[in-house]
Amino acid sequence: MARPSAMLAAANSSRAATHMRWSSGLSTTANQKRWISGTVPLSRPAAPARSSETTDSGSQESKPLMTHYEFFPITLPDGPPPKGHFPIDQRALRREFLRLQAKAHPDMHPAELKARAEATSARINEAYKTLSNPLLRAQYLLSLRGVDVANDETLKVEDPDLLMIVLEAREEIEEAASESELEGQRAANDERIRESEEVLEEAFRHDDIETAKREAVKLRYWVNIQESLNNWEAGKPIVLQH
Repeated sequence: MARPSAMLAAANSSRAATHMRWSSGLSTTANQKRWISGTVPLSRPAAPARSSETTDSGSQESKPLMTHYEFFPITLPDGPPPKGHFPIDQRALRREFLRLQAKAHPDMHPAELKARAEATSARINEAYKTLSNPLLRAQYLLSLRGVDVANDETLKVEDPDLLMIVLEAREEIEEAASESELEGQRAANDERIRESEEVLEEAFRHDDIETAKREAVKLRYWVNIQESLNNWEAGKPIVLQH
């Protein structure tokens, strides 16, 4: 029969072995937890990257337009002369202008983009105002070539026949009792403007700046007559600027 002291020692040895096995298992579990924590850290989901189309589109939108013509790619796909034409389809230009303004209107954009939308809207207005008026269009095209005829008061037409036409038009407009009496003058002046546009078409197509300058000055007289006809009131004096 085993002595009590020997039995106690054996029991202690068994408990120690069991404790070691349990501690070893616990230690392994802790190491696994530390490994998981170290190799798979928690993080926020990455924000989706912008697509190349979005990036490209953004860069295109921020690129400044070079000429008024670029605002109206549907009506004026060829741009300004000499590649494009000087005469412009006014109805098509008006339709495209209204569509552009509807999209660019500041009320259609969030607050942080309103200032940019207002600037774009102003540029569209200026482009339309310039291109819809043949005189402003001619002056603008010449300015792109470094020629300022809009502010050069020395550029006048020394043509007696032209001056006679202007004086007769002024007299007829002032003496008219009704707009119906001006229909003939209106038709004649529209034809003069059309002829000037044809001359400017050829001049810009061949980069004939001198002819374009002379015709732009002549066109200034025809446009002044047109504005007087459009603003006619019975008894109102007419001032035709030369």
